[in-house]
Amino acid sequence: MIGRYQRELSVAVAFALLLAILAIPAMSGKRESSESKEPGKEGKGPAKPSFFESSEPRALVVQSAPVLLAAVGMTLVILARHIDISIGSQFSLCAVAAGLLARAGLPMPLVAVATLLTGAGLGAVNGALVAGLGLPSIVVTLATLVILRDGLRWWREGEFVKDLPSDFQWFGLGQDTGQWLVVGLALAVFLATAWGLRHLAAGRAVYATGSDPEAARLVGIRPRRVVFTVFVVMGALAGLAALLSAVQLPQVDPKSGDGLELQVIAAVVVGGVAISGGRGTLVGTLLGVALLGTIRSALVFLGAEAYWEKAVQGGIILIAVASDALNLRKRKDAGTGLASH
Repeated sequence: MIGRYQRELSVAVAFALLLAILAIPAMSGKRESSESKEPGKEGKGPAKPSFFESSEPRALVVQSAPVLLAAVGMTLVILARHIDISIGSQFSLCAVAAGLLARAGLPMPLVAVATLLTGAGLGAVNGALVAGLGLPSIVVTLATLVILRDGLRWWREGEFVKDLPSDFQWFGLGQDTGQWLVVGLALAVFLATAWGLRHLAAGRAVYATGSDPEAARLVGIRPRRVVFTVFVVMGALAGLAALLSAVQLPQVDPKSGDGLELQVIAAVVVGGVAISGGRGTLVGTLLGVALLGTIRSALVFLGAEAYWEKAVQGGIILIAVASDALNLRKRKDAGTGLASH
């Protein structure tokens, strides 16, 4: 059991250690504060609030909710032995679409539906090219990434979507209630998808397709249909993630999804989802999102340069992929050894 979930346990331990490290300044700060109150000792000015005493943890949870949704969709795609690197461009386009539709006067429920359908449509294009024509997913999604990103750049010319109606930001519910709604929706989708992967035939079909498409076909599963479906779901979740991100701000940035693909893929693979498909859990993905999100907030809180975040994400992807390759080689060597006996 421990061996099966070794990656998830490793990420959980790393996450706990990171939280412990962030708690150290708080403990030392309190000790310095108490010492400064002793007679004959002067304080050194107001102490900087610790990570946990600031608003960082709450902001981290709210900002990570859209990332979690995108990571859930990416998990499905990678489990099916594919990848979608156009998710950032899909995210940006869906966010702009949501803002424009809201500004045009559509009620927020219709804006939400239209945004999800926009994302699902973009995913369907990727799915049709990959599953229907048999093209490599990395080539297809690289092409759609460039087309969507440059098309959006030409269309908007970097202009934000402004003058949004009052019921757009936080769905018109106010910041506190809106934050609870954003986090609640993300967790509901996560739990429903995790349950479906474990208990529904459709979930088992995703694992089977990623493990061995030909074997899956022989037992009655239609791998091409599974691949098309996961790309559509990926797009719909990208649309929902874009909406939940867009409502957090008074304006919609047409570049809001830039770099999201690296963040999401890093979270998924560090959480234990094998890049070769067929293995991994959504619990691992959740831990990966939490770990990378905390690293990002910690770097900002500690005043580190922004480029370190990308460097950390790239390094994590390399380590995770190398680990998967080594584990795969060990399993093959073990199987060869057993066969020789």
